[in-house]
Amino acid sequence: MTRVAHLAKAVRSIPTSVATWVRNASYLPKWLVLGSIIGAIAGLGAVVFSVALAGATHLLLGELAGYQPPTAAGDGGAAGSGEFTRPWAVPLVVALGGLVSGVIVFTLAPEAEGHGTDAAIEAFHRNPRMIRIRVVLVKLVASAITIGSGGSGGREGPTAQISAGFGSLLARKLDLSDRDGRIAVAVGIGSGIGAIFGAPLGGAVLCCAIPYKDDFEYDVLVPGMVASIVSYSVFGSILGFGPLFGAAASEYTFESPIQLVWFAIIGILAGLIGLLYSGTFYAFVDLSHRLPGSRIVKPAVGGLLVGLMALALPEVLGSGYGWIQQSMARVDLAAIPLWVVLLLPFAKILATSLSIGSGGSGGIFGPGMVIGAFTGAAVWRLLEPIVPGVPDSPAPFVIVGMMACFGSIARAPLAVMLMVAEMTGSIGVLAPGMVAVALAYLIVRRSGKTIYRAQLENREEARQLQNSPG
Repeated sequence: MTRVAHLAKAVRSIPTSVATWVRNASYLPKWLVLGSIIGAIAGLGAVVFSVALAGATHLLLGELAGYQPPTAAGDGGAAGSGEFTRPWAVPLVVALGGLVSGVIVFTLAPEAEGHGTDAAIEAFHRNPRMIRIRVVLVKLVASAITIGSGGSGGREGPTAQISAGFGSLLARKLDLSDRDGRIAVAVGIGSGIGAIFGAPLGGAVLCCAIPYKDDFEYDVLVPGMVASIVSYSVFGSILGFGPLFGAAASEYTFESPIQLVWFAIIGILAGLIGLLYSGTFYAFVDLSHRLPGSRIVKPAVGGLLVGLMALALPEVLGSGYGWIQQSMARVDLAAIPLWVVLLLPFAKILATSLSIGSGGSGGIFGPGMVIGAFTGAAVWRLLEPIVPGVPDSPAPFVIVGMMACFGSIARAPLAVMLMVAEMTGSIGVLAPGMVAVALAYLIVRRSGKTIYRAQLENREEARQLQNSPG
């Protein structure tokens, strides 16, 4: 046998050798290696999607529609154009984005429809090898077009599906056990979201919390920590390490127990609005599936309606992170009409339901942040002129609103609290925020609802599903 033939044989044996080592390795070395690999891919995936989304937004909303939305501090902190130069083009561009996204998704990978995180959670519970690589690529492109054209969606769902899809690929190629395959998928979900939000600790905890409504996957925590810090390091090395919303409330200190009353009000409202978000979103999902007509066209109709809404409320376009940034500053929030602040949580719920619930592609975590942020901002605007003990800055109320609203309806209160604290550089808000998050979570838990339909109640239910025949 020639030297070239020997070399070729050795190269072909590498995957088999790696798979054998992984299957035989003990827990810690195995997940130091696999967690690092998944984290590196999650970080790169987050970079690719962030760049693609920025480019799509500039081309579609900026060049075609003549509108530049504001951006968060970590995305440049631009103030935005402030008005539409071609208002007639806005509904057309959002509809076009929905149509192109629909063509891509329903022609190439129909399972890439919607927000994506549920598909990853379902893979965790049912079959960690089930996520096709084609779905990952379709999700990336379709979501960049949907959100970049003005559709109301978040960037975390596509990123989670990219990294979870890679975890699923590892499960297939390395022939991982079902248990290790599930860990790989869960680690992918959390590390991808943690990377794109610049929140590695929250991402690591999210890996463990997101599969269930009322439980925690403890075996995932160490692999999740490894993957999340690697994904954060990769993402930050390329696009920067600063918090997404800057140090929004770094100077806030909890000094007056009376403030707990105001945070409790935010928590109660956030829990109720979280329930409204989940109920409205899935009502539109179910309605879209029942209505006659091509699945390709429905996201375009949803986009057209969102574009028409945006003529009165431009805040509903895109991810909305720039509007969260502005809501944290006293001067900027005061410049937004009160009726807009009060209406925006409900308008964002409707816009997201139309954009993603109709079959468009994008996340629902990000819109949940906007909904919660303006819930807190509305409470601050109403109380600040007349009630003692309200902080001079709206930032603490906005931050706690984000924690309570999505943390409760995602059934992952601790993970979302940590993520929002990292995204805003506001660890000091955690203590009073616990009151709001606890109340919101209790309201949602009592209802039995969640924003992620694929979540199971607990590990016992998961074991019964995994052990059931077929």
